[in-house]
Amino acid sequence: MSTVTLDGNPIELSGKFPQIGDNAPPFTLTNSGLEEVKLDNWTGKRKILNIVPSIDTGVCAASTRKFNEKAGNLDNTVVLVISADLPFAASRFCGAEGLKDVETLSTFRNYAFQQDYGVAIQDGPLAGLCARAVVVLDENNKVVHSELVNEIKNEPDYDAALNAL
Repeated sequence: MSTVTLDGNPIELSGKFPQIGDNAPPFTLTNSGLEEVKLDNWTGKRKILNIVPSIDTGVCAASTRKFNEKAGNLDNTVVLVISADLPFAASRFCGAEGLKDVETLSTFRNYAFQQDYGVAIQDGPLAGLCARAVVVLDENNKVVHSELVNEIKNEPDYDAALNAL
C-alpha cells in the first residue's frame, strides 16, 4: 500500500507499485474500439504507461499531450494512456486534440490493473480511479522507470521517463 496526496490530503492506494527491475504484471484493458487488449499486444516494443485519474482533467490532458509530442514518434515505442475513463471519452479527447501518437486504454472492465500496478485509489473524492503514475517498460516488459506522482495534481517527470528509454 502507498499513499499520495490530493491538495495535500493523504489518499490511500492499494496494490504494489512496480519498481525498476521488476517484470511488469500482465494486464487486460479495453481500447477505444471496446476490444480487450493485453500487455502482450505490444510484445517487442518499449512502452510508456501514462496512468492518469481522468483524461478530462487539466493535468491528465497535459500529460497526454506532452507524451504524444515527446514520445509518440520514438522508434519501437508506444505510449499507452491508462485511466478508468470510458473508452468513448478518451477517444473523443484524442480526436478533438488531434493526438494520434498515443493509445488510450480503460480499466473500466478490468479493475485488476489498478491493483496489480498499485494505483487503485481507495478513499477520498477520487476513489475508484487510478493515481497518477508513469511506468516505462523495455521490449521484454522489464520496468526501466517508475514514478508514482506524490501529489495527484502534479505532472510527472517527463524527462526522467523519456531518458529511461
